[in-house]
Amino acid sequence: MNRGSTYFLRITVLLLGIAVLLLCLFAFPWITKEVLDHSGLASLVYPVLIGMYLAAIPFFIALYQALRLLRLIDINEAFSTRSVNALRVIKWCAVGISFVYLVVMPFFYLIGEKDSAPGVMLIGLVLIFASLVIAVFTAVLQKLVKSAIEIKSENDLTV
Repeated sequence: MNRGSTYFLRITVLLLGIAVLLLCLFAFPWITKEVLDHSGLASLVYPVLIGMYLAAIPFFIALYQALRLLRLIDINEAFSTRSVNALRVIKWCAVGISFVYLVVMPFFYLIGEKDSAPGVMLIGLVLIFASLVIAVFTAVLQKLVKSAIEIKSENDLTV
């Protein structure tokens, strides 16, 4: 694969990580402060905020694994057990993110009901389904790489 495309993907992953880190450091506390100043939703906002911070942990783990996977592609070890393991970790991180937001979803619903903002519920659903799509995609990719490794090892034994 062309190194330029893997460098582009690395930069994209790093920018995504920086954006989420900035959200966690600045945007989430500011939004929480604004919501608490204008309404009495403290008992509902804090669980959502905690859920978002908890979901950030597997997100950053998955980003690190994506960087490892790109490094493996650069050194021509894309079809190795290390890449299968990286895909497995990414899959479980995506499942973990979906689970965290599924647990926090009732609070999204209550905030939407109390604030008359049904879009809040939609945000939670998008986060859950996007993570599930990533989990399914990485599971399929993991199976594909695993079968390619098996075919490669069978071909190496026949030669």
